[in-house]
Amino acid sequence: MNTNSNLSPAALREAFGHFPSGVIAIAAEVDGERVGLAASTFVPVSLEPPLVSFSVQNTSTTWPKLKDLPKLGISVLGESHDAAAKTLAAKTGDRFAGLETTSTEGGAVFIHGTSVWIETAIDQLVLAGDHTIVVLRVEDITVHDDIAPIVFHRSAFRRLGT
Repeated sequence: MNTNSNLSPAALREAFGHFPSGVIAIAAEVDGERVGLAASTFVPVSLEPPLVSFSVQNTSTTWPKLKDLPKLGISVLGESHDAAAKTLAAKTGDRFAGLETTSTEGGAVFIHGTSVWIETAIDQLVLAGDHTIVVLRVEDITVHDDIAPIVFHRSAFRRLGT
């Protein structure tokens, strides 16, 4: 056991990294262009009403482009998306390079080859330290049972064992 009262951002990131999480893409069309970001803070919140959430850094330059849109697409990234997760998290460049996507009439964007698509609308924004918790109302859902999700654990993308 390693006990450490150091609460620096690096120490916290390392400790929080011991909790495995799924990775999602949040994406929509903005003036005909695909805009998106990756997050490993996705959490189902409520069944009635159907709500999910994720957290986004307050310093994000992408989130301001998405936060006022009527629909956002959530794609739960699959095992083949470790490179895509890194591209979606990049600060520059085409975040959708090499990815096939589908857009809905409402502007939500979904990535092909992912395990779940969730069409959402923003329900609440909750300021929480250096992040904002985004609570989303689920409006439609598509599950691709044959695709296993990718997991982010200890700063690496991993596959679930069989």
